[in-house]
Amino acid sequence: MRREGGEGSLAFRGLQNRSQEIKLRKRKSVLYLSSQEKSPGRRGGLLGENACLVFFTIALRILNCFLVQTNFVPDEYWQSLEVAHRMVFNYGYLTWEWTERLRGYTYPLIFASIYKILHLLGEDSVQLLIWIPRLAQALLSAIADVRLYSLMKQIENQEVAKWVFFCQLCSWFTWYCCTRTLTNTMETVLTVIALFYYPLEGSKSMNSVKYSSLVALAFVIRPTAIIPWIPLLIRHFWQEQKKLDLILQHFLPVGFVTLSFSLIIDRIFFGDWTLVQFNFLKFNVLQNLGTFYGSHPWHWYFTQGLPVVLGSHLPFFVHGCFIAPKRYQILLVTILWTLLVYSMLGHKEFRFIYPVLPFCMVFCGYSLTHLKMWKKPALSFLFLSNILLALYTGLVHQRGTLDVMSYIQNICHNNANKSSASVFVMMPCHSTPYYSHVHCPLAMRFLQCPPDLSGKSHYLDEADIFYLNPLKWLHKEFNDDASLPTHLIIFSVLEEEISAFLISSNYERTAVFFHTHLPEGRTGSHIYVYERKSKGKLNRR
Repeated sequence: MRREGGEGSLAFRGLQNRSQEIKLRKRKSVLYLSSQEKSPGRRGGLLGENACLVFFTIALRILNCFLVQTNFVPDEYWQSLEVAHRMVFNYGYLTWEWTERLRGYTYPLIFASIYKILHLLGEDSVQLLIWIPRLAQALLSAIADVRLYSLMKQIENQEVAKWVFFCQLCSWFTWYCCTRTLTNTMETVLTVIALFYYPLEGSKSMNSVKYSSLVALAFVIRPTAIIPWIPLLIRHFWQEQKKLDLILQHFLPVGFVTLSFSLIIDRIFFGDWTLVQFNFLKFNVLQNLGTFYGSHPWHWYFTQGLPVVLGSHLPFFVHGCFIAPKRYQILLVTILWTLLVYSMLGHKEFRFIYPVLPFCMVFCGYSLTHLKMWKKPALSFLFLSNILLALYTGLVHQRGTLDVMSYIQNICHNNANKSSASVFVMMPCHSTPYYSHVHCPLAMRFLQCPPDLSGKSHYLDEADIFYLNPLKWLHKEFNDDASLPTHLIIFSVLEEEISAFLISSNYERTAVFFHTHLPEGRTGSHIYVYERKSKGKLNRR
């Protein structure tokens, strides 16, 4: 009996231990699945984040898109939309950079694809041609914003991520640029998403192929995109144990495929094999010919460029640089390196350093996280100062050159005989968009300003010659009535100087558009449209 009891007891204990083992295994399995769900690749929602956060960001950037109705720089149109329009609709204008093959077709091809789809659907109205590319850019910028938030949540915590995200969304310069069809905007988007996959300390989403592919694509679109990545790539190579594998299995294949893709696209549209990235770097970096469009002192990015781009974020950026952990040193080195490299080039612009602005937001967010007593006033200050500047620059400053395009659209669409109408934009070259914002084969002309590529000592472009003596130039250029355009578009500062020509040629002012409160040089506060009338219909104002 005792033996039986002992055996039964042993059997019972064995069964109990076995059931506990099964439970433990089950618990381990649940924990394992839980950790899988928390990993970046398997999280729920969109882009691995809460769907509400993603939809909020997208909705904000769409609103951002419609609240930016001003002009920034010519490249927003002339290096993207104008090229795309010509690719699809077979009329338009290509600047000298395309004839000299300094630009590639990879970036315009994105918008050309959008235009082609709209054309095939019979929905290629001018308003859709203007807004759909910008909405596409807004969507990409929203994805980059979410990726920045996800990255900070991985390497820090949700609190830091929240304030970095806040700084990114309320940055006036990001608001001003992130929905524009600039190569700098796409460069910034690709840089931020690539950073999400870069092996930063604490990152759970690192992937060498993904981040190097994005960097390579950014380089193809704008070769100077490699500048911020030089210290990051060196750091990755230095820390990588299998250095040869990193180069042979990741960097070289990615670089080869991406560059081949770019070469094939440019071969199709140029008709010859062309390495535009080399031409671009040769012109802008090695020959430094970009100074034709203006030059600044070496310290400009430190004394004006970065402070203006950061705006009211500047004190928080400085504070964040001092208190941020050591692992953020690589981001600070990247910012300083980028500023130093661009400082060595004569031609400087605010947009050139836009790709490192999200890096700066990391330090700003870290600063806000560690503020205790002054956090609420600081948040109010940042939000109000940035929103006011964003709304002013997005809705008021330099809007006339876009508003006048609506008038030109009407000239074309309301004129029964389109061949009889013609427009001459007598403003600094590339002041306005062109056929991408008219979408009508109207005869148009503007003052040319290609740089000197022949090495002449005293070179003047057409715009320079015109502004030396506008009245003389006009009388020489239009020596008979038949050659006169039906419409002239000028800045208000030019009106008095050419008033004699306007009167003698029977031009009447028919429209006025506000442009800026800060007129400067050849740019006036308003834009005037003059239409040529017959003598019987002339109504002097």
